[in-house]
Amino acid sequence: MATQTKRDYYEVLGIAKGASADEIKKAYRKLAMQHHPDRNPGDAEAENKFKEATEAYEVLSNDQKRQMYDQFGHAGMNGGGFDPFAGFGGGDPFSTIFDAFFGQSARGGGRTAARQGADLRYDLTITFEEAIFGTEKEIEYRHLENCGTCGGNGAEPGTEPTRCPKCQGSGEMRVRAFLNMVTVTTCDQCNGRGVIIPLPCKECRGEGRVRESMKRTLTIPAGVDEGMRIRVSGAGDGGPRNGIPGDLYVSLHVKPHEFFVRDGDQIILELPINVAQAALGAEIKVPTIDGEEPLTLQPGTQDGTTITLRGKGVKHLDSSGRTSGRRGDQLVVVKVRVPNKLSDEQRELFERLARTFEGGAGAGKPEGKPGKGLLDRVKDVLGGE
Repeated sequence: MATQTKRDYYEVLGIAKGASADEIKKAYRKLAMQHHPDRNPGDAEAENKFKEATEAYEVLSNDQKRQMYDQFGHAGMNGGGFDPFAGFGGGDPFSTIFDAFFGQSARGGGRTAARQGADLRYDLTITFEEAIFGTEKEIEYRHLENCGTCGGNGAEPGTEPTRCPKCQGSGEMRVRAFLNMVTVTTCDQCNGRGVIIPLPCKECRGEGRVRESMKRTLTIPAGVDEGMRIRVSGAGDGGPRNGIPGDLYVSLHVKPHEFFVRDGDQIILELPINVAQAALGAEIKVPTIDGEEPLTLQPGTQDGTTITLRGKGVKHLDSSGRTSGRRGDQLVVVKVRVPNKLSDEQRELFERLARTFEGGAGAGKPEGKPGKGLLDRVKDVLGGE
């Protein structure tokens, strides 16, 4: 009796030997849709073609297995026989691979499978300093988790859910209509769950989940800013019927600082000085997020002058949420304050000073463009748009 020869995996999927991973996936998807047993009930040929395509995909989608196959062919795949569904952890291999590609809604009978729980949002307000340096915060919120009394199945302890007799556990009803077209509707006896609960759990009233308070310590990295979100995987609502939990998204809100303003990785400080300091120059100390820093004002410092303190800004936070060692700068914007009340002595001194300026260069000539705000002037200095 002749031994049946396995077809080449590339031939099975209808692709070239140098096909990319996307081409392999696309080819398998097309064949799986065409030959899946759920779409071809009772068709042994379609089932065999689906198994053949799945076996080919299992090898060619794995770089290590593909390399072995390219070098040794089918002989490199089986020391004791190749199981095309070994990687799917048991159960119904058709269901597993099909759901992985197309989702449960693409095949019949998927309503009884466990579903993922809902994602949750938590709003957290932190201080300016906590956003700059990072911190840890304990948060408390409420979420749905599996009922400890019934183990999440919704049935009173000592009893079990039973398969719905109307839909036979599929959660759906199929009705043949005009020209043998099939209409699929949700089973009205089990509401799509596929099971009925004769004696509901008293704790969760048959829902399988209860709402409980949860405390969690959250690590906030240095450099976060207003409106950023932190994702905590698996901290959302537990899924129905012991499904996997959703995620928790923590939205951050940063309190304004008394005198610092943040612009990306830069910190901006408006520094008020008097006219004497502006004219004569001065040695002063300015606040930074690391403490006070000495600053030299040159004689003749003008209103709006911007002085850069290198490395006194915010640590850079990349898109993956990791903080780098690189820091931005602090920009000190000088604001010359003109007194609105003068003593007699001050008035006399200013009048004497004014006479020395009369007719001086630039007297009475307008300078600059009026109406610009702080951030606009800083961007002008930095060469921004």
